[in-house]
Amino acid sequence: MIDKGLLEDLGQRLSDAARASPAQDLEKNLRALLGAFFDRFDVVLREDFDVQRKLLERAQAKLSALEARVAELERRR
Repeated sequence: MIDKGLLEDLGQRLSDAARASPAQDLEKNLRALLGAFFDRFDVVLREDFDVQRKLLERAQAKLSALEARVAELERRR
């Protein structure tokens, strides 16, 4: 059987190597670059967009109802 300590040591060495590799720096830089890109172009999450769309639809429906009510009140004058 394989010694459990050997596997833990190997896992620790691989973890240390991954932390010390340029891949982690590349990932951080790429995340920062993408974050700056999305901030610059005012990109929003789909969920946020959908919430705002629903709010706008409700506001438009209320506005239409109020316009109809005002028109009715003006006709009664």
